Amino acid sequence: METLPIFLKLRQRLAVVIGGGEVASRKVKLLHKAGARICVVAPELHAELEDMLSLAHISHVAAVFSPQHLTGAVVVIAATDNEDVNREVSLAAQAANIPVNVVDAPELCTFIVPSIVDRSPLLVAVSSGGAAPVLARMLRTRIETMIPASYGRLAALAGEFRDVVKQRFSNGQQRRIFWEDVFQGPIGELMLSGQETQAREALQAATMGSGELHFGEVYLVGGGPGDPDLLTFRALRLMQQADVCVYDKLVSKEVMELVRRDAELIYVGKSRDQHTLPQEDINQLLVRLAKEGKRVLRLKGGDPFIFGRGGEEIETLMEHQVPFQVVPGITAANGVSSYAGIPLTHRDYAQSCLFTTGHLKDGSVDLDWPALVRTGQTVVIYMGLVGLPEICKQLIAHGAAPELPIAIVQQGTTQRQRVVAGTLASLPGQVEGAGLRAPCLIIVGEVVRLREKLAWFAPSPAAE
Repeated sequence: METLPIFLKLRQRLAVVIGGGEVASRKVKLLHKAGARICVVAPELHAELEDMLSLAHISHVAAVFSPQHLTGAVVVIAATDNEDVNREVSLAAQAANIPVNVVDAPELCTFIVPSIVDRSPLLVAVSSGGAAPVLARMLRTRIETMIPASYGRLAALAGEFRDVVKQRFSNGQQRRIFWEDVFQGPIGELMLSGQETQAREALQAATMGSGELHFGEVYLVGGGPGDPDLLTFRALRLMQQADVCVYDKLVSKEVMELVRRDAELIYVGKSRDQHTLPQEDINQLLVRLAKEGKRVLRLKGGDPFIFGRGGEEIETLMEHQVPFQVVPGITAANGVSSYAGIPLTHRDYAQSCLFTTGHLKDGSVDLDWPALVRTGQTVVIYMGLVGLPEICKQLIAHGAAPELPIAIVQQGTTQRQRVVAGTLASLPGQVEGAGLRAPCLIIVGEVVRLREKLAWFAPSPAAE
């Protein structure tokens, strides 16, 4: 280890920056964020630095560098484009035992400014010791995606209760176990999901010995249209920590692969005329599992609140006072249309978009047909594969042109995606022999004409 990672407190302490260019302005921003008093020494300033002089605790000395400019400084950064000046700054700072950083010159530095993931008060610093700063920035970017901004609020909450916990547990190991339970359990999850008041109340009760650190919770997560790369960060995090996963037929196998390996899997998928569990039984199943103290992942295809019956499920959870959180997913209309090269709105073709369901009811398709045939709109129909002939027939009967473009997309965003496009008059016949399998999405409107021009996603033929 060539350097020792440390975190230096600079609040209200003097930091001197030599240089007035764009690089210097970036360093000044960083120091200002840390609360330092900053003196910029340079004959002239970059326009951005000029604007920053209006901020508190930033001053400018319009002069070439002199060692006397370092008087009282606790840290120095040289950011000029003159190697001789940078070397002079480094030597002067080292002679005065002041930590110095020279931009892009690690041999002149006594400290390195790392790539920083800022989740204040939680900070993560990545450094290559000046050997590969680009690599350090790449790693920082990866870490950024793994640490949500809410971790900072969680760290701040822990800081509020640190002394209380220290008084309750005199043993260091006991304190460690307590905080591990907080951070990895439901209290931490409440904080990460934005439920700060509930988290604070639960932690307060736990520190007083009157609350539980372990209790069941339900995660209602949208698994998106199929491509696992479309999952949100929060969805993936919850999928990895759930004890049991209750999942639907529309969740792709690729997404299911990302569920925690040792989680119990419970399939409750539905298809036409075949329900593994009635919806009310699913609702009660979620309650029972959570009451057993389990972290329950309710994983749905698409988005839970768009034809996903998520509202019914959380109503039941609320009635039974079961903690839950909802994680939106990319709904099929957005994901599938994008991967099929069909924009849902377009200045020349469609100024509005309507989502509806093609579920059959009493042997017929019960839809608001006059609303579906208005001009200047795109209509997206979920779960309409079986009812496609009747849908096309009714649209034409209610005034839509037989030549109106329409497309049906099978298992969109996955390697099994297939698109069949035609018109209201032709598509039922085209689909009849195509052997399409659910889930399928139907898109109706002039925007379908853009498909061949805008299509970019090409599934592998081997996936058929």
